[in-house]
Parts: sequence; structure tokens; C-alpha cells
Amino acid sequence: MQPISLISDHFIEEKCNFKELIEKLRAGFSGSGISVPMRHHHDYPNPEEGKDSTLLLMPAFQSGKDLGVKIVTVSPNNGKYDLPSIQGTYIYLDGHKGNIKAILDAKSLTGKRTAATSALASSYLSRKDSSSMLMIGTGALAINLIQAHASVRPIKEVYVWGRTIEKAQLVCHALKNFPFTCKAVSTIEEVISQVAIISSATLSPVPLVFGKWLKAGQHLDLVGAYKKDMREADDEAVLKSSLFLDTYQGGLKESGDILIPLTTGIITEETIKADLFELCSTVKPGRTSETEITYFKSVGHALEDLVAAGYFYEAYNLKAPKNV
Repeated sequence: MQPISLISDHFIEEKCNFKELIEKLRAGFSGSGISVPMRHHHDYPNPEEGKDSTLLLMPAFQSGKDLGVKIVTVSPNNGKYDLPSIQGTYIYLDGHKGNIKAILDAKSLTGKRTAATSALASSYLSRKDSSSMLMIGTGALAINLIQAHASVRPIKEVYVWGRTIEKAQLVCHALKNFPFTCKAVSTIEEVISQVAIISSATLSPVPLVFGKWLKAGQHLDLVGAYKKDMREADDEAVLKSSLFLDTYQGGLKESGDILIPLTTGIITEETIKADLFELCSTVKPGRTSETEITYFKSVGHALEDLVAAGYFYEAYNLKAPKNV
């Protein structure tokens, strides 16, 4: 039996080439025949903690070729055990014979594919001359999002805002060897009107991006606010923008950034211009003018995991020693 490859977070971090991964995702969204069932969401009792934990199963398959499932657990009290609240593994299988080909670290896999998906959207939605960016949030996604956006646009200036200036400075320090300047800022308002791309990846329950700050021609990339009662941008931002989603399947249902204005009647489903399937297959256009404000909401999709797993599996086997 073929050995199972164990692909670590270190390998994923070291071997990710965002330009390559973005093109793999473009092909995946443009009509590769990948099927994605609705994800399984199971809350289960955790008596010792006094609150439920959650099991998430996210499958995807390309008939006769690839098959994969991401298994994620959410245990809200894990901080007291010095463990992350969200933990996960990706199992990558042969879609023909059913054997497991690889097990991958889900945290790094998710971070890379999420950032690459935002950059893929930016390739259709941001202005081609976009040279400046504001990163809102200093979590694990921040560095990935900055690198990914810089791989599709000529980014020269990056600004980073976080809950503390120290965390923002750490993000900038991690990017000190990249070919752009990176500066930590104390407030969002001081730079948001000056940049071409605004990317936000936070767990904020209330808006951080306000429409009154947005200027013609900007691109807004919203990656956080993953719950129905959370949002990163206010109603005015929604109304001033052309709206795009990663997928209709999740984008219309999972995040408050779209669900709340839908529920309150600020927008309708018909307001949404396109999702990534339509953009990548050129069924619908992305940005149509230099002055348009574009708004992309990402909630994640299992197609992205399967494509990324295949990409890293191929890279791993190209680097693996032979006859061992």
C-alpha cells in the first residue's frame, strides 16, 4: 500500500507559492467538476466544560480523481489548557481507489487557501494599479493576506492596524524582507481613505469599516466576521459598493456582513453581482470602472481546501526522496 504522506504546517508555510496556488484555485472555480456537499455542523455536549463543543466536517470531491474532508473541532474553553479553540486536520484521498494519500495540517492549509482566494478575487475586483493596502487585524491570516494580495497587485505600501500597536508592529516585522514598506498604525481612520485595497480579518462583532471613509476605486476584502451576528463593514459600505461573494452557497447564509443587510432589507440577493464561480468562468464581469468600489465577502468553501491539498501534495511528492 502506498504510504500516507504527513504534510506538516512547516512544509505548507515553506513551500507555498501564492501565484501558483491562486492559479490552481482559478482553475478549480472555473469549472473543474469539483462537488461540494453542504458541510456537517454538529454541536455536542462537553460536560466537563459546561458548554457545547462543535464538530465540523467539510467534504469535497472530484469524481474519480481527488477526495478530501476537513475535520475541525471548536472547543471554546481550550485557552485554559493552552490549546487553540479551533483545531483541525485535512484528509486527502484518492478519489478512484479510496485510499488516504495525505494528512495535512488544517490550520496552515486553511490560512494559505483563504488568503489565496482573497487574492484571486482581487485579481478581478481591485484596480490593476493598486499599490497600497490596509490590513485590519493581526491574527495568523494577516501575514498571508498581505503576501497573497502583493502577489497579484504591485503593492508598495502596507499599513497594519490591530487591537494593539505592538501586535501590528509584529506583523510588520515579520514582513521586513518583502519588497514593500509596512507600517503599524494607531487608527483605521488615519489611512483607510488613502489605500487602494482594504483587507479585514477580525472577529469583531461590530463594524470596523465605515462607508463614510471609503473612496472611489477602492477594493474591500472582508474575511472575518464568520458568524451570522458579526460584521466588519457597516450598511453604508454595503450601499456604496458592488457586492461579490466567494460562493452563494455560504456567502448568503453564514456571515453578518451579507446576512444582516439582507435580513433588514438594505439589499436583496439580486444585489450581489457575482461569485467566484462566475468570475473565474467569465460568466459575469468583475470591476467595470476605475471609480467603482468593490466589496468581496469570503466565508470559505471546501473546494478551496481540496485544491490546496492537491497543490501541497504535489509539491511534497516532488521534493520527497526517491526509493525510500
